Formats: sequence, structure tokens, C-alpha cells
Amino acid sequence: MATIEKRGKSYRITASCGYDVDGTQERPRMTWRPSPGMTDRQIEKEVNRQAVLFEEECKQGFSERNVKFQDFAQKQYFVDYAPENLRETTIQGYNCLEARTYKALGHLKMDKITPTHIQRFIRSLLKGDKDHKPLSKKSAKNYLSFISSVFEYGIQMRVLKENPCHAVKIKVGERPEHDCYTIEEAQHFIDLLRSEPLRYQAFFALAIYGGYRRGELCGLEWKGIDFDTCVVSIRRAS
Repeated sequence: MATIEKRGKSYRITASCGYDVDGTQERPRMTWRPSPGMTDRQIEKEVNRQAVLFEEECKQGFSERNVKFQDFAQKQYFVDYAPENLRETTIQGYNCLEARTYKALGHLKMDKITPTHIQRFIRSLLKGDKDHKPLSKKSAKNYLSFISSVFEYGIQMRVLKENPCHAVKIKVGERPEHDCYTIEEAQHFIDLLRSEPLRYQAFFALAIYGGYRRGELCGLEWKGIDFDTCVVSIRRAS
């Protein structure tokens, strides 16, 4: 049963969640502070209710709620989740975002990070600082995607109940109009490639006429082209 200890104007609630693999007793703690104006009877009733709720959470698997964001991301997310569920290119991309993310949020406990913390971090990315140039909204969204993915795994592992990233928004501005080739310019470009190696002719012809992405074309192999039916099959991307 959870124990309650009065500490000044707050109460420390300690739950007992059994023992870990090393035989150490797990005793997670939380602090509860009564709202101003509550009577002694109301405080007693509410603190006991909080103790019961906290113990139930621990029994359901929330005993790791005190884990810090960086520890959870490095020791659990990238070890247990990412290798089996994310593409290698996605993992590499997220690895590039770790340093700035951990500097802003890594020291905070998972269940204590609020949408405000994340919104301020995103704003700092967009504004830049003395060490970093302002990022584009697309790049800032990549950071938000990484943080959100860590929190989603945290929910799955019952470390917390909600993903604070869901309340964070990045305002989307008008997309700049791309400067594309005209039909005549594209045809002239293809004509100029006729004296180049076949792989370049195939690459740019498929890009222009097929609309394939760079990663799809880089992963394309000759066996993915059926010359009898004139069908190109994209089976992987690089």
C-alpha cells in the first residue's frame, strides 16, 4: 500500500511496485500539493485518493514515469523500438537531431514535459541563436516528429499517458512556387543527355516523365524494368 508523508505544504506519496531483476525494491514517488482554500478534511480525502491512483498506475506499468527524456530515448527508444520499426534512413535522420533535442528536453522527466516546453523548443529552432541559423519549418517539423515518436513509444511502454506533441502546432506558410522546366526545356535537356552514359539517360528520363523521386531512382535496378511490358517497378528506395 502507498505511504503518505507530509512535507511542509505538500505531500510525498511512495508506492511499492515489487522488485526489479536485480532484487531491488521499486518504490516510485510523487509529490502532491493541495489547492489553496482546501479544508483539512478535503485534503485528507484527496491525498488518499491520489495515493490510490498513483499505486494503480504503478501496478499498470507506470513505475518508470520518472525517467528522463534523453535516458528513455537513448536506452529504450533507439535500442528496443527504432531498429525493428523504422527505416535505417529515418534512424540516421533522427540521430542527427538528438544533440539539440537533448540539450532542450533531455534533462526533463518524460511525464513532466508539457506542450509549452516543446513549443518553446520549436520556436527556438525557427528563430535560431548565436550557435545555429534559423531552421525552415520543414526541418522544425522533423524535430517535432522525432520527439513525438519517442513519446508515442513511451505511451506504448506505459511510461506516460499522453503525447504532449499533439498540442504543438507549426504554422504552415504559403509554399513558394517551384521553378520547373517547360516542356521544351525538358526535351532539350533529354536531347543533350544522348551522348552521356545510359544510366544517366535512364535516371533523368524516369525522373522527368515518370515523376519518380531521387531515392526511388537510386534504388532502382535493371531487374525492376520489364522491357516486354514497358513497366517500371520500384521495389525499394535508398
